[in-house]
Amino acid sequence: MNEQMQASEESILHTYNRFPVVFERGEGCYLYDTEGLKYLDFAAGIAVNALGYHYPGYDEALKAQVDKLTHISNLYYNVPMTEAGEKLVRASGMSKAFFTNSGTEAIEGALKAARKYAYTKNGNADCHEIIAMNHSFHGRSMGALSVTGTAHYREPFEPLIGGVKFADFNDLDSVKALVNEKTCAILTEVVQGEGGIYPADPEFLKGLRELCDEKDILLIFDEIQCGMGRTGEYFAWQGYGVKPDIMTCAKALGSGVPVGAFVLGEKAAAMSLTPGDHGTTYGGNPFVCAAVSKVFDIFEQDHILEHVRELIPYLEQKLDELVEKYDCVAERRGKGFMQGLVITGRPVGEIVTKALEEGLLVISAGKDVLRMVPPLVIKKEQIDEMIDILGDCLEA
Repeated sequence: MNEQMQASEESILHTYNRFPVVFERGEGCYLYDTEGLKYLDFAAGIAVNALGYHYPGYDEALKAQVDKLTHISNLYYNVPMTEAGEKLVRASGMSKAFFTNSGTEAIEGALKAARKYAYTKNGNADCHEIIAMNHSFHGRSMGALSVTGTAHYREPFEPLIGGVKFADFNDLDSVKALVNEKTCAILTEVVQGEGGIYPADPEFLKGLRELCDEKDILLIFDEIQCGMGRTGEYFAWQGYGVKPDIMTCAKALGSGVPVGAFVLGEKAAAMSLTPGDHGTTYGGNPFVCAAVSKVFDIFEQDHILEHVRELIPYLEQKLDELVEKYDCVAERRGKGFMQGLVITGRPVGEIVTKALEEGLLVISAGKDVLRMVPPLVIKKEQIDEMIDILGDCLEA
């Protein structure tokens, strides 16, 4: 254990099983550790660093904002928040945005907005139940844990907030069976991430939309991991043509700074949160919003979505070749630049560790899935490099 790792072990609360590496800097789609070793990054800070590291113009925008203003109370407006909000609303086609510090906080805000909508509509708190999905993951705060459909995350912290029921992802009948007069919202990821990289079936999302319209229930899509270009659209739901009433996003939204948001459609915005219902000290501060605004500018000017759409077939093809070649790879599943390989016959963590030793960052999802969520700016040669390294790890 080197000096930096030893210092972290002594001072940082041990809530992660960290890998034995200390990263010092990044460049493009590569990271460098304190020993000077180079790593191809197909984890991107768990889908955060969509532009890789030191993308032209990004750092400069942050440095310029530091020289102006980094924080001011939300009692006042600030220019970057206004610009970022306009761009987020335009990209999503929704109505109003609220900036948070994280995806977890975005989920908290979405849940509050849904319950306030039902309260406003009904004049009482009877309509408060939320239907979420089994094997989902929405964050680690008490509210976000309450709608996370994986028991081992929830059990140590129960009792959590009540009124939450769990249906099966991609099983519309299981959702319908739980709907009653107390249901105020249905929450789902469009592509389940931590649960094992499961994209939603088109019929499932369309069925949820029809059900919510029929019952006047709000439909909430969690786009925290799958959003901001990862599927070749700004938001994964746009590829399905199914629009939510509330959407959460984070991670790639700021491409490296701590920022999230929940975004409301017209109906939810008009009848939910009002002054005093929700707030944040740091959310929407000028520094992070300058990052969000610049990310949207880069996406537009450098045609990031088009680049992702162009490379998706190549990435899928190369991963499918691994499925055909190696018996321990049972299948590929995913959408866009959010892909998983199902590993059988050996621990997936063993492959993740071996890849790290060989200079490749990949991560796991669930118990048996090797997850790849690379920067959106990767090129074909970096996909080839990833395949070569991963192939060696699968043979080992």
